[in-house]
Parts: sequence; structure tokens; C-alpha cells
Amino acid sequence: MKKIPGILFLLCSILSLFMSSCDDVKEHLAPAIRDDDSVSIMTTYGVNTLISDSGVIKYRIVAERWDVNMLKNPSKWTFDKGLFLEQFDEKFHVEGYLQCDTAYYYDRLKLWELRSRVVFRNTDGLVFRSQELFWDENKHELYSNKFSRVVTPERELQGTYFLSDEGMRHYKVSNSKGSMKRNPISDESDKNPKDTASQAPVPQRDQAKAKPKSPVPQNQ
Repeated sequence: MKKIPGILFLLCSILSLFMSSCDDVKEHLAPAIRDDDSVSIMTTYGVNTLISDSGVIKYRIVAERWDVNMLKNPSKWTFDKGLFLEQFDEKFHVEGYLQCDTAYYYDRLKLWELRSRVVFRNTDGLVFRSQELFWDENKHELYSNKFSRVVTPERELQGTYFLSDEGMRHYKVSNSKGSMKRNPISDESDKNPKDTASQAPVPQRDQAKAKPKSPVPQNQ
């Protein structure tokens, strides 16, 4: 019985040493994920879907990969494996086709940013090519601050700034150069032998001295 107090003292000493050693244990935790590095809330593969706004179908999206990230500022969708887009009017008629290697859609700003081998075709036979194209859905405008090429059945234009409506039927090109289809010389023009194509004024939609637009706001 005299040994019991000694045993209890030894057990208490061992227990206190064990508790102190537990206090020194460090948890190995990864640092918190920052907002600008946050993972997507949705990742979809093999996308083929219709997108509508206010109950009206606006376009069809075909993409290999679609990421949605709502924590970025501004929030955006990312199509890093390429994008094919069909554009519709209010009566669900196809107005144009658009494709590129990489695309971003800023959903709160309603702004598309298209990058690398951007091609747009409309039903009038116009073909637009550039390495950059922005599509502002609020203003119903398409614009590019990089070298662009526009080819139609009648003419070909090139320039460093491009501005157009959504259907690319009324457009402007600044610092432009290009060629126009030469009209056949009529009997009247034979009397005054000058190039009728050079005399013809350039359509207003091809004239351009527009101020370049600012690119999409950067992440904060």
C-alpha cells in the first residue's frame, strides 16, 4: 500500500510529459487558396449548348472545355481549348459564325474577349480575321485593337483598329489599306477614260477614324 502513492506520482509525471509533447505537434496544412487563384465552380467537357438572355436564344456554344469562375474580379467563363459560336437574331435566324483558340466571357460585364486565330463569318459572305476581338453585348459592338483583315465579295480591307455592329454589316477600319473590285467600264466612261472604281466614294461603313477602345478591365 505504501507503493501506491509513488506509482500515482509516476503516472502523473508520464501523463504531464505526454500532454506537453502533444502541445508541440504542428499540423501540416496547405495555405489558404486566394480568390485570384481559386478553382472553378464548374468545369464541363464536350459542350454543345444554347445560351439565352431574357428568354431569347442568342447563340450556340460548342467547346471542348468550359470553366466557370465566379470568385475572380471580374467573374468570367474560360474556354481555353477553343470555341465555336453561332449567333442568332431575335427570330432564331443564324447571323454569323465565330471561332477562336481561346475565349473569355465576363458575365457581369457581358463582354467577350476572343484570342488567337479569331475568325468571324456572316451570312453576307464577309470574313473577318485577327488575333483579337472583343464583343460588347451591352453596346452591341465588336472591336479589335490589333491588326485585322476583312474580306467581302466586293473588297478587302486591312487595318490596326476595327469597329463593327454585331452582325458585321456596318464596320470601320482605321489606318486601313485594301482593294476594291473594279466596275466594268461603260460607254460613258470611255469618253472620260478614268478608273471608275477609283472615282467611286468609299462606303461610309468602310471609313474609319475611330478612337480605340480600352481592353477588358484587369483583375484586381
